[in-house]
Amino acid sequence: MSDAKPAYQVLARKYRPETFADLVGQEAMVRTLRNAFAADRIAQAFVMTGIRGTGKTTTARIIAKGMNCIGPDGNGGPTTDPCGQCEHCVAIMEGRHVDVMEMDAASNTSVNDIREIIDSVHYRAASARYKIYIIDEVHMLSTSAFNALLKTLEEPPAHVKFIFATTEIRKVPVTVLSRCQRFDLRRIEPEVMIKLLRKIADAEGAEIAEDALFLITRAAEGSARDATSLLDQAISHGAGETTAEQVRAMLGLADRGRVMDLFEMVMRGDAAGAIGELGAQYADGADPMAVLRDLAEITHWISVVKITPVAAEDPTIAPDERARGMTLAETLPMRALTRMWQMLLKALEEVAAAPNAMMAAEMAVIRLTHVAELPSPEELVRKLKDQSPPPLPSGPSGGGVPVGQGGGHGPAGGATSAIGGPAPGGGGRVHGTVAQLAEDVDQALARYPTFEHVVELIRTKRDGVLLVEVENNLRLVSYRPGRIEFVPTETAPRDLAQKLGQQLQAWTGNRWAVIVANDGGAETIAEKRDAKELALKAEAAAHPLVQAVVAAFPKAKIKTIRTAEDVAAAAATDALAEVEDEWDPFEED
Repeated sequence: MSDAKPAYQVLARKYRPETFADLVGQEAMVRTLRNAFAADRIAQAFVMTGIRGTGKTTTARIIAKGMNCIGPDGNGGPTTDPCGQCEHCVAIMEGRHVDVMEMDAASNTSVNDIREIIDSVHYRAASARYKIYIIDEVHMLSTSAFNALLKTLEEPPAHVKFIFATTEIRKVPVTVLSRCQRFDLRRIEPEVMIKLLRKIADAEGAEIAEDALFLITRAAEGSARDATSLLDQAISHGAGETTAEQVRAMLGLADRGRVMDLFEMVMRGDAAGAIGELGAQYADGADPMAVLRDLAEITHWISVVKITPVAAEDPTIAPDERARGMTLAETLPMRALTRMWQMLLKALEEVAAAPNAMMAAEMAVIRLTHVAELPSPEELVRKLKDQSPPPLPSGPSGGGVPVGQGGGHGPAGGATSAIGGPAPGGGGRVHGTVAQLAEDVDQALARYPTFEHVVELIRTKRDGVLLVEVENNLRLVSYRPGRIEFVPTETAPRDLAQKLGQQLQAWTGNRWAVIVANDGGAETIAEKRDAKELALKAEAAAHPLVQAVVAAFPKAKIKTIRTAEDVAAAAATDALAEVEDEWDPFEED
């Protein structure tokens, strides 16, 4: 008698469901199949679709067993609870039943492979009730193979059943799908998956921490096969008692709590702290790519929690992590979270392509922390509102220009040049309505209530060429903030309206309509300034003393006139300069 131990069987195969009762997370499909079997309305063809590891091929085998089960006494009929003891159940379970043929379409894609099936369907089953063809990954079949199968699939013999399985249901022709009863196998919910893993672990006598099961469940992404395979690996990794730290190391994951710390540092704009934490995790063996992936996952989770707080009840999330996530969801704006998400997606691409992953990850974290400090568009608008308009210009250079005449409508027949585009910074995307956008633009342009403010802005920006052109060649017709209508002089540059509009948009961040009219308009700034100067020169020339000087020196001309006000202003400026020169900033009182 041999004492040899049976060969080890991986958990994914050892605990593969054998009946519908063993299937987890697929209650809707099981209920439909039970009703169909009970009413003797078994379809001629089934197609099972879903992600990897949800039980498509397993379900196909269970259906095959149920169709051919004869019960322990040999007198049973089709059932959704196959006995597992009769010759057909045992043979199908072991994959050796002559009437249940499995074909992998990934390696048998041609029309010749399908022709073999078509030729064999006309022969009755050798021993079972039905001849069943299970075709896995059916979407891999060629177009000609699908076409060859259509007629047989539509009118199969009464003793033939087809069961297809696929992860790419969209690649299966509609003509095939219309001839099959379709079942969509769902991802296994986390709560169900955790119970399944705990049941298997207990059956294996393995000690594994609950938070370790959370990590496995999250990594499996709804696939029962992936979860049991990871559990198998974790039990071996733990060698007795498996902890979350061991599973995290096995999966190459960073410490979730430390990644939350890093996330908070990034959102605070703490570049030095974030770089230090990333370096510490790297020194402890964390993969930079895994850290960034976890940052992206946390960003997504907090964003979802912010929209739907019930998402925080995910059983795979530890209680302390859940509490921190809910706090962050309440305090962080959605704009910052979506910006973080987009930048992390870009960072993951850069890290994957970089020759040094850690360097790329550090640069990504630095970029994220600096962007976190950027003000939002609302804050920028608020700052613009809080800033007072520039002071009115004084002196002959800026005075005497008329402001808006008649609400800003130019004369009929005028040539129009509207300069400008969307305001930089995406203001229109921030405010949800056109009315709100218009209100924000009006508030920003309120800093320039008169055309004199526009001239002072040009002077402040030190654009001397534009200032000269505006002062000498622009006859203002009407003005309101954001809209200038004027008649150019004969010597005005042809692109004066375009140049003025473009510069004002660049300086103010808002669109300006600069319109050229055909007639009307006031005097230019230079003409008004010159008219005042000419009047002063005429008045001076009439003075007896000046006339006496001109009589004595016929070639003499009046070059500059300084009024009493000009002399007083110059004296005040000189006095202020002397006071500033005498003041010592380092001298204490």
